[in-house]
Parts: sequence; C-alpha cells; structure tokens
Amino acid sequence: MAKRFTCVECNKDAHELHRDYKNGILKITICGSCQKPVDKYIEYDPVIILIDAILCKTQAFRHILFNTTLNIHWKLCVFCLLCEAYLRWSQLQGSEQSNDPADIIRYTKEWDFYGMFGVAALELGAFSVGVLSFLWLVQWLLGFDFELSLLLKALLLSSYGKVLLIPAVIWEHDYSPLCFSLIKLFVLTSNSQAIRVILNCSRRLSLMAVCVGLLLETCVAQALQTLPWSIQDFLPFQ
Repeated sequence: MAKRFTCVECNKDAHELHRDYKNGILKITICGSCQKPVDKYIEYDPVIILIDAILCKTQAFRHILFNTTLNIHWKLCVFCLLCEAYLRWSQLQGSEQSNDPADIIRYTKEWDFYGMFGVAALELGAFSVGVLSFLWLVQWLLGFDFELSLLLKALLLSSYGKVLLIPAVIWEHDYSPLCFSLIKLFVLTSNSQAIRVILNCSRRLSLMAVCVGLLLETCVAQALQTLPWSIQDFLPFQ
C-alpha cells in the first residue's frame, strides 16, 4: 500500500511530495486543491522546521506528523518523563545532606527518583487516557474517524516542551515556578495543536480534549498524594 501524504496547506491527500527527474533534478509536487506546494518543508533546514513547530504552526505539525517517518515518540516520551522526574526529585525536601556514599539517605534519594518517574508516568498515562477517551466518545457521537496510534504518537511528540524543565531546574531563580507554569502551558498548547492537526477539527474541540485529559491527570495526582503510603514505605533500605 502506497504511503499517504498530506498537503500542509489545505490538509488534502497527496500521492507524492516531489517528483524525481533523475540527474539530481527534483520538482516539488503542487497540490491539486490549493495550487500550493504539497510540503514546502522538504526544502527547509530542520532548525527552521523546529522553530515553526515551537510556534505551533499547523503546516509544521502536518509535515512532522504526516509526511515524515519520525519514530522517536517513545524515546522522547521516556526522556520527557526523566526530565519531569528530575524536577520532582530536585524539589523533594526533608532529606538530610550527607557526604558518606554508604549512607542510607543517598540510597533513599535514588529510590525517590525512581518513584517520581513512576508518578510522572502515571500522570502522563492518565492525561493520554482522558484525551483519547473523550475523543473516542466524540467520535461515537459525531461519527468521524481517527487513527488511535497516530493520535497517541502526536500527543507524545507534542510533549517535547518538557525537556525545558531541565534548564529551568539547573538555572534556578526566583521566577522558577512561573517558568514551570509557562512550560506546562506550552506543552498543553502543543498537545491541542497536535490533536487539531490529526483530526482536522476545530480549536474548541481540541482544547476540550486537552482540558479533559488535564482534569483526569490532576485527579490522579491528587489521589496519589492522599494515599496512606509513601515511596519510602517500599524502599529496601529501611
């Protein structure tokens, strides 16, 4: 089955992005619907594409999600979870400082990091389940169709903004809480744009899906905080 491409301007299907006339001569395919290049980004430098993606341009998202074979979403997901776990772990208080490498506190801190990674993974899972469940319900009510695996890939790729948590922690200052909030807002905005591109839906629907996912994520986070046990209860060095 031939790969399906998408025009980054009008979202119509295309059979090819360019035509090869040999001898190094390539001609970009023109969309039969909007009479514009199907994908202008195939001539662009990756840095330009990244900048446009950061600006949440619809064309850049369509190029990445439809017209490339980028399959790093699971690796990116793990890396983003590590970034979020490091942020939570660095904010833990109450542990005494110790220079003794054999001290139990050092091992406890290490296991705290693993615990924070697990919590971050659960919250991301809750967010994804909330978004996908809401969109599945809308699909059932309105009758439109979407590819679940592609939508999940879009959600994971559009969460790349979480890598900004690391420099925000390293260069800590009085405005760090504001930076964390802005990073969270940027990630949610990217998630909303990714949903909008995949479904070709209105901005309102994509924002509603993100809000449902955020609500479920918040509920899971609150539930984890109110549980009668803590991470330390499962540490082997007690």
